[in-house]
Amino acid sequence: MAKITRVLISLSDKTGAVEFAKKLARYNVEFLSTGGTAKILRESGLTVKDVSEYTGFPEMMDGRVKTLHPKIHGGLLGLRSNPAHVKTMQDHGIKNIDMVVVNLYPFKQTIEKPGCTFEDAIENIDIGGPAMLRSAAKNFESVTVITDPADYDTVLADMEKSGGEVSRQTNMRLAAKVYEKTSEYDRMITDYLKKHL
Repeated sequence: MAKITRVLISLSDKTGAVEFAKKLARYNVEFLSTGGTAKILRESGLTVKDVSEYTGFPEMMDGRVKTLHPKIHGGLLGLRSNPAHVKTMQDHGIKNIDMVVVNLYPFKQTIEKPGCTFEDAIENIDIGGPAMLRSAAKNFESVTVITDPADYDTVLADMEKSGGEVSRQTNMRLAAKVYEKTSEYDRMITDYLKKHL
């Protein structure tokens, strides 16, 4: 079972995000977030730490580099049961990130818009999102990863039953969903680029 103490939430589709976060807050979790997601969570009264404050690095290159940092990926990939991993995390000030709530830049919606330029399409290829999702999914024994608002209630039900933990079965199902979604996303990008050769 994965105990949830720290949640990274960064969403393009913010459907149900505030309500979900408020329910998570009952378990005294710490929220890390970016940009517009951090703004709406703060406006709802939640306490949120910016990813840039946590990493000590500002967002840069027009937002292209935000979450690609060892403090993020170390917090997702570090094996909680491996003493060497735990020591490395402690040595470098890396904290566990126990839940990732991320959906990807709307590449499909962007390229379907009339007048979408090639440059617009390229800027809507998400890099940090898939990287975080894949890191979290790889470490599903310890990390809950959510890409779809339809899964919010399932996760909350697990946490309610266990006092703040998410079951291995739920985490594995959500991890499989991540790889399905990221493979579909990469396929869309591949097809788009091939059309423009």
